[in-house]
Amino acid sequence: MSGTPLKPTDPDFLKAVSVGRPPNIVRLFPNSKALIVSGKYIDQAMLSKGKAICMAANGRSHLVIRGALRAAQAANSVLIIEIAKSEGTYCPVNFWNIARQVDAVCNELGITVPVAVHADHYGIKSKADIEAAAVEIPTIFEAGITSIAIDASHMPDADNLLANIALNPCVPAWAGLETEVGEIKGKTGLSTVEEALFLIQGLNAHGIFPDWIALNNGTTHGIEASDSGIQVELTRSIHEALTPYKTSGAQHGTSGNSSDRLREIAAKTRTTKANVATALQMIGWGLEVNDYGNAILDSDGEFIKIPTEGVSEAVWQEMKAYAAKNGWKKGDYKKLNLPFESRILAQPAEIRERMTARIERFVYHMLVDVFNARDTASMAIEMILKNQSYDPGPKAERIEDPADWTSERILEKASRIHSDKGAAGNFDD
Repeated sequence: MSGTPLKPTDPDFLKAVSVGRPPNIVRLFPNSKALIVSGKYIDQAMLSKGKAICMAANGRSHLVIRGALRAAQAANSVLIIEIAKSEGTYCPVNFWNIARQVDAVCNELGITVPVAVHADHYGIKSKADIEAAAVEIPTIFEAGITSIAIDASHMPDADNLLANIALNPCVPAWAGLETEVGEIKGKTGLSTVEEALFLIQGLNAHGIFPDWIALNNGTTHGIEASDSGIQVELTRSIHEALTPYKTSGAQHGTSGNSSDRLREIAAKTRTTKANVATALQMIGWGLEVNDYGNAILDSDGEFIKIPTEGVSEAVWQEMKAYAAKNGWKKGDYKKLNLPFESRILAQPAEIRERMTARIERFVYHMLVDVFNARDTASMAIEMILKNQSYDPGPKAERIEDPADWTSERILEKASRIHSDKGAAGNFDD
């Protein structure tokens, strides 16, 4: 592994820590040397390099967080560590403890690359959810979140836009912001240029400038059952239509897509963030995967556990038995994270290390060989030092007329959108 990350004693790193950490991070960790930053800096560093994507590693367990941070340091790459709202129901990591784990590991290991802590898929599924979200969202920033995805894509287009507008005052102006159009549900209900423009233009009229937009561009969460995956040309056309608004793309459902397709997304679209969740989980456990992290099944449709990798054989048998007892199918194995975290952390040091190291090798490969993210840490630190601030400011400016985007006009415009939202169902992470 190569790369030239700054040392913890380097004056530039120490200066970046002193000016680049947002106020919530300074309050929480006043004596920390972890460079936890706004998601805006991550996005802008990738744009500065060009044709580069930052991995957003879903930190479903402590060892995933450790392995991903070690890989980013080795690659001198910026990194996003994230967790989705739904993941907090079946993982030991959640919105309120993820920043504390990231900060602790960064200080323990001497990590000097900039890291954003992202609240992914903060789901709004009905108008009734908005009131509760207005209470809860400030608490996750109090707990150290530095970037958030407001995901109201489950609702009709007008309600999606109105929910984003209503909740924007809860998000600090300095924080990274992601929005979403179209639920991530595979080849059905694909997002359209018309839908994406409606959402971004409406937000722009209200002075809201998302750093990222997530689309339903052909992928699914979890284990990918087919090789259809990301529709690159659809993604490119939507990103091109959004060029005046300077919104980058957030790619969800990467675990089932080939490395070649992910390289194509980096080269041909404005994508700067790619979520990786299921692959890291499977790799940490020691399951056999292909080169881009999708689990390989045997002739009986069962996972293939490598005896010398991941958890011990005894723990793996316990995990399988627990899943079978609960009637869980392969896609439900993610629910093993919560009941088995303490069991895994109680394994001997050599077991924990081989789990962490396997995650590190995979994340390093993705950052360097697929996402073109090497040395973006240096670019982000240069931006922080140039700005002398934790807030790089928005990329965009208001170009839409607010008078054209009142609540009444939003409902009127949405009524003219023709789209297929796809099959109904639960498409959470």
